[in-house]
Amino acid sequence: MAGHSFFPSEEIAQIKALACQLPAERGIPLSRFSITEIVREVISEAIVPSVSDSSVWRWLHEDAIRPWFHRSWIYPRDPKFIEKAGNVLDLYVKQWEGQSLGENDYVISADEKTSIQARIRKHLTSPPSLGEPMRVEHEYIRGGAWAYLAAWDVHRARIFGRCEAKTGIKPFNQLVKQVMSQPPYKTANRVFWIIDNGSSHRGKPFVARLQEKWPNAIAVHLPTHASWLNQIEIYFSIIQRKVLTPNDFPNLQAVEKRLLDFQTRYQEIARSFNWKFTRKDLKERIKLVSDHIIDQYQPVMLQSATESLANVYA
Repeated sequence: MAGHSFFPSEEIAQIKALACQLPAERGIPLSRFSITEIVREVISEAIVPSVSDSSVWRWLHEDAIRPWFHRSWIYPRDPKFIEKAGNVLDLYVKQWEGQSLGENDYVISADEKTSIQARIRKHLTSPPSLGEPMRVEHEYIRGGAWAYLAAWDVHRARIFGRCEAKTGIKPFNQLVKQVMSQPPYKTANRVFWIIDNGSSHRGKPFVARLQEKWPNAIAVHLPTHASWLNQIEIYFSIIQRKVLTPNDFPNLQAVEKRLLDFQTRYQEIARSFNWKFTRKDLKERIKLVSDHIIDQYQPVMLQSATESLANVYA
């Protein structure tokens, strides 16, 4: 490119390297860099005597470097992350402990979607019209909230759900009963329940409760911070888009009715999700994250991170 004839590649590389640092690492009181701030720092550090914003933007754009953007992120810390998450990914492809699932085995993905409010708007919502979108009043009165508990049959594309005043062991047990008390789950060989580590279904106590009441049910916990591997979250995202946005309900009962009516409507067209993320993909993703940890963590934290990752890959 024309701009490169005026700037040696070494200087361009230095500018890109600067853009890939956190401002705090350079003692600069910024949360993130903008193009203008990068240019200011480049000139201040005498990397180049002068340079335009457009040139710096073009060089960063070549390598898709965008330091003005940021993403919220949760790093895996469970030393058995791959082992636990891998069990769930195996179930998605009808495998368990190296063996194929039988015809009378079922996989259920379940969780709670909390605090679904009834927002009673202070003015009626107006429908869309020629050249105008739907208009929803900004101000509202809080009409209460539901917890929506749902279970998704991964391979048969069946959805079960209920609204409860709050989450907890008893409400979640009611969801389990709603599923397990009917065929084919009641007489199934095995019913695998994929859940996260929420307080309603956490750890060994939930495993014991489930097995005591339903001997053919097997709890499969995801590792901490792995709800993104729980297929019920896909259904919750559909609920959020199609049912709850915009949130405009006359009362709390209307929220429950719409949620449960949507279940019936969705069931008419439901198909198993086209899940493609495998154990191999998970290991590659964890490897990328672990490389980042090793590059970025301070030495005092590096030993702990390295020990955890060593256990993961052991």
